[in-house]
Amino acid sequence: MLTGAAPVLSVTDLPAALAYYEQALGFGVTFRWGDPVTYACLCRDTVQLHLAAAALTGKAPGQGQLCLFVQDVDAIHAELAGRGARILKPPQSQEYGMREFDLVDPDGNRLIYGAAASP
Repeated sequence: MLTGAAPVLSVTDLPAALAYYEQALGFGVTFRWGDPVTYACLCRDTVQLHLAAAALTGKAPGQGQLCLFVQDVDAIHAELAGRGARILKPPQSQEYGMREFDLVDPDGNRLIYGAAASP
C-alpha cells in the first residue's frame, strides 16, 4: 500500500527557494537538513514537496515540473499572484477537461495548478 509521495526539486540557492515557497506560494517548512541547509521539506494542506541544493543532488536546477490539484484554481491563482508568485499564464480551461495555470520558482522549476473544468 502506497501512503504518499514527495517530489524533490533541485534548486541553486536553497534559502532563497525556501523564502519564495513560503512567502509567494504559502508553503510551510517542516524539516531542514544540513549546516548550511541543503535539503528541506515543505507542506501546504495535504501536499508535501522537498527542495534539495543542486550541489547535493548533482542534478541541474530548474528541470523539475510538478502538478498540484486544487479545489478552486481561480482563487489560488488570485492568492498566489497577490503574494508575488511568478505566474507564466493565467487560469485557462484546457480541452482535456482541466482548468490550469502555470508558475515557476526562482530556478525555473514549473508548478502547474489545476482542477477539473466546469462542464
